[in-house]
Amino acid sequence: MVKKARVAHVLIFPYPAQGHINPMIQFGKRLTAANRVKATLATTIFISKSMHLNESTGSVQIDTISDGYDESGYAGAESTKAYLSSFQSAGSRTLAHLIQRHSSSNHPIDCVVYDAVVPWILDVAKDHGLAGAAFFTQPCAVSNIAYYVYRGLLPLPVSSNLVSVPGLPFLEVGDLPSFISKPDVYPAYLEATLHKFSNLDKADFVLINTVYELEEKAVDAISTQWQILPIGPSIPSFYLDNRVKKDKAYGLSLFNSDYKTVTNWLEDKPPNSVVYVSFGSVANLGQEQMKELARGLKASNCYFLWVIRASEQALLLKHTIAETGKKGMIVEWCAQLEVLASEAVGCFLTHCGWNSTLEALCLGVPIVAMPQWADQTTNAKLVQDVWKAGLRVTSEEKGIVRGREIAGCIREVMHGAKAEEMKANAMRLSRLVRAAVSEGGTSAKNIDKFVSILEEQS
Repeated sequence: MVKKARVAHVLIFPYPAQGHINPMIQFGKRLTAANRVKATLATTIFISKSMHLNESTGSVQIDTISDGYDESGYAGAESTKAYLSSFQSAGSRTLAHLIQRHSSSNHPIDCVVYDAVVPWILDVAKDHGLAGAAFFTQPCAVSNIAYYVYRGLLPLPVSSNLVSVPGLPFLEVGDLPSFISKPDVYPAYLEATLHKFSNLDKADFVLINTVYELEEKAVDAISTQWQILPIGPSIPSFYLDNRVKKDKAYGLSLFNSDYKTVTNWLEDKPPNSVVYVSFGSVANLGQEQMKELARGLKASNCYFLWVIRASEQALLLKHTIAETGKKGMIVEWCAQLEVLASEAVGCFLTHCGWNSTLEALCLGVPIVAMPQWADQTTNAKLVQDVWKAGLRVTSEEKGIVRGREIAGCIREVMHGAKAEEMKANAMRLSRLVRAAVSEGGTSAKNIDKFVSILEEQS
């Protein structure tokens, strides 16, 4: 009898935040779909205790390491710098223990797919003789900008009004990631953003959660440094190609959702009549901005579904209910993909985090971009000026976006002179990204290439 080759085992290690965990666990589900790879997600003890798991986690197993804050997570650290330092020291030690524990099992780890913002994970993997794959959760455009800064080709602080980066259109300072446009405000994040390139040459693979056809020039430009494998979009297969069975949700969430109430409300609304409003799991708009947002939603005269986290509702709900009128619904959290897939939704008012941006593009929903920080400003630039699938709001000097500006952008995207063009562009992009993950598509081929190499090595 011929002995069957051992299935390769991949350890997937995201930065412990929902926006990083979700795309990486989706990649894991893609890897395990054909029973060619075993995948284990490594996360912190604190995050593991906070997860709301469901059957959509699929065959991806969960294992834990420590970030040094097992009872509180990031919130327990005195600063971002302190957390990142503890995460590296405690994480390196406990990750080594995890690898050693699996080495004596029937499925020792062959490759660590690590979040590019925590490059020390690659060092631990190499110390144990394992392959390492960097996973970039942001678009290629953002990595191009950061790498340009890392090489000293874009000195900080940025002094010119227009910035030229290979593979990208001319960028204004406000289009750059906030860590780069405001280096003094986010020093710890800037250091982490640049440090991911420090050992990238040691990685066996460089994976990025994007679609080649979305960012052809950006991917081609950075591919002169590394062999980039665009493998996105990493969202549940149900909304793309349905190749991963029963894959309708990310499989875990750090928040609870009452989607039945939301579904019933949406089903009662006409097609393309609702503005879906959500700023993700991290952004905090502040009281003044929340009040302006409420005024803008009311002035738009559109139905709207607004996600306000419980922590924000406790402080701001009294000030916002009076502004929203009777055309809005406020919820603490919801299943975003199911909302965006609803025929009632006509546009998405979003912070333009990359996961949210990809979800809107996958489902053909035009965007009103209201970026807050990090990569969101660059994503908003792509949405408005490159893909032409939405508009970006303009803020005042204090950084506040006034209600009249919000209302004007909503009306323009929903009913304005170019509304049909933006909708058509959004639908075209939806077809493009779906084709990328279908059999023979660019992303599907890259995933197959990654798996085939792992199979040869295991």
